[in-house]
Amino acid sequence: MHIAQIGTGRVGRPTAYTIMCAELADTITVCDTKPGLANAFAEELRHVSASLSLDVEIVACERDEDVAGADIILVSAGKPRTPGVKMTRRDLAVQNGQIVKHIAESTISNNRDAKYVVITNPVDAMAMVCKKYSKADFVISTGTNLESLRLRSGLARALKVPVSTVEGYVVGEHGKAATILWSTVKINGLPLQEHLESTGKSLFKEEIDDYVKSVSKLIIDNIGGTEHGPAASFRDIVRAIVRNTNDVLPVATPMKFNGLPEPVCVSVPLRLGNSIGSSTYTTLSSKEKNKLANAAEAIYQTYKTTIEAIEKNSTHK
Repeated sequence: MHIAQIGTGRVGRPTAYTIMCAELADTITVCDTKPGLANAFAEELRHVSASLSLDVEIVACERDEDVAGADIILVSAGKPRTPGVKMTRRDLAVQNGQIVKHIAESTISNNRDAKYVVITNPVDAMAMVCKKYSKADFVISTGTNLESLRLRSGLARALKVPVSTVEGYVVGEHGKAATILWSTVKINGLPLQEHLESTGKSLFKEEIDDYVKSVSKLIIDNIGGTEHGPAASFRDIVRAIVRNTNDVLPVATPMKFNGLPEPVCVSVPLRLGNSIGSSTYTTLSSKEKNKLANAAEAIYQTYKTTIEAIEKNSTHK
């Protein structure tokens, strides 16, 4: 299994490291346009492989065109949110769209059968950009899998239960239009309401919702960026693909919505393996489907603005 990590910044490095430690690849290519960065990081990975006695081939390059023969391409290159500045992931769309377009066009010829997993923010719209310009069959965004991990973490602390006993998913957009599926939340196999009634505990759902949506800013403002949480989330996604586990994960795949001219990458829990399996969309309530449609509209508008800017820039060259 050959996995390529394009973009070896604050998220790309821990992601590649975590994937290697999980023994998911025989070959790992790390690529970054910053001179010397990919080569330096590759050396560190080789030292880790020696520690763990992992016979993994590590390849480094500074041009997207030099990535070749990859089975999975992780795209994390792009501008991150700025610590201490009030901004959303959507604010990064146009600049990062140009980067993702270049990666998609530059890598597809040498990686015809590759599966693309897009990490660059705003991740759902960027997956659509990647799909448009690569025309690859398998393009997903990491979606709301990270929000779902944050949901379970927040619930475990609020209810004072082991996090391993908590289930639950977040859907929609990786961003402002994320929606907690409270109907999927279970504690020790019991639906949330039943758990609360049986234990006499209470829960302020608004506080959990706020935590899921705002904790990334807390991390960015104090550390400079999110790192290990995203890396673990992305490792879970890659593991499902590599090992064909068909785990239920809320990643974003193209879905058609009434009123929108093309499929939009929106997160819904689905079975993920070597192919994209069935989703739980039909089990959602009307209210949940409406929230999903609102998320799709927001993602599409971000994508549309990005494409218009990219095409305008191309005509002016």
